[in-house]
Amino acid sequence: MTIQEALAYIDGVRWYGSKPGLERISELLRRLDEPQKGLKFVHIAGTNGKGSTAAMLASALKASGFRTGLFTSPYLARFNERMRINGREIEDEALCALVERIRPAADAMDDHPTEFELMTAAALLWFRQERCDIVVLETGLGGRLDATNVIGAPEVCVITNIGLDHTAVLGDTVEQIAAEKAGILKRGTECVLYEQTESVEAVVRARCAELDVPLHVADFSAIVPEFDSLDGQVFSYKRQPCAIPLLGAHQRKNAAVVLETLEVLRRKGWKLPESEAEHGLYAVNWPARFEIVQEEPPFVVDGGHNPQCARTVAENLEHYFPGRRRVLLLGVLADKDYPAMLEILASAAEAFVCVTPDSERALPAAELAKALARFAKPVTVAESIREGVGAALDEAGPDGMVCAVGSLYMAGEIRGCFGLR
Repeated sequence: MTIQEALAYIDGVRWYGSKPGLERISELLRRLDEPQKGLKFVHIAGTNGKGSTAAMLASALKASGFRTGLFTSPYLARFNERMRINGREIEDEALCALVERIRPAADAMDDHPTEFELMTAAALLWFRQERCDIVVLETGLGGRLDATNVIGAPEVCVITNIGLDHTAVLGDTVEQIAAEKAGILKRGTECVLYEQTESVEAVVRARCAELDVPLHVADFSAIVPEFDSLDGQVFSYKRQPCAIPLLGAHQRKNAAVVLETLEVLRRKGWKLPESEAEHGLYAVNWPARFEIVQEEPPFVVDGGHNPQCARTVAENLEHYFPGRRRVLLLGVLADKDYPAMLEILASAAEAFVCVTPDSERALPAAELAKALARFAKPVTVAESIREGVGAALDEAGPDGMVCAVGSLYMAGEIRGCFGLR
């Protein structure tokens, strides 16, 4: 089997759509000799910050000497990004071998597994084959019925910032969404929680109490910023020094969640020297999260795709680029709350360039331009993402800056315009 054939098989079941539930993944893993049962996990759910938190945690665990698996989604440029060990993406040959093993088991099932279920099974098989000491496992959608929730009680469950997203599936209030995310909690684990609103925190507390799960809430008042520039930021959390290359106050909060998680793991017997964990956090690489891909004029790529992310991007633009002419390169999915996103982002921009992300769910650039008309600012419609990059830089001029935002589905192609993969 070639890599093209392997990816075509996985992609070929996309028409099954997203079907929440654990029955299919459970049956598939039974047919594959239950690979998840030979692994230890940190399980991560949330609306925003899952990927950044997972990447920082995996980097800290790797720096501490543990063979660390990382499972995330979606990918920016290459499918293989979704599963890594110690920062190394799965190689094509290994992925092909996994698909060859999974395919007969999946095709024999009456209720065929979905694309995400196939990916989850492949990752779990690979992590077991490669004898990972620990796996950082990010949920795909929600938590309670997400395919990754097939695992037993993890070492730690992490719940990141919760907001309104995927409301048609998860519920239309943050409390309902919190209940779905808290569905990853199981007896025998512990929970680390990003500091939330009182009502959201109450939902998680109730679930923890029901299952006798110890709860550790990150204390953002214990974050003391010391240095913050386009080169990264230095701060302390509960007097522990920390330096990260990721930008924005929200990343300091995500790092605080990681430090809380590492402390829980230490108490459970994992050898995680503070100096090594600190080095791992500083070494983290997580593209398309307010990432500067060009210095002059500055060009930032951010995968933010909901109102909460838009607010963070707007705050970062004001903080890091005051006085600059700010041009937004925008592309969104039609099923997202893009009107609310535009309302937030418009105040931080002087002009817009609209593109169509590479997704069947994308809102056409011309329709996005119509939605932006009410802000009475210059709007350009680009026929392609590459054309949009050039148009945005022209609009910004040498003294301005560009921020691409709205969807991770265009981030990979934009980074490719700057020679990045």
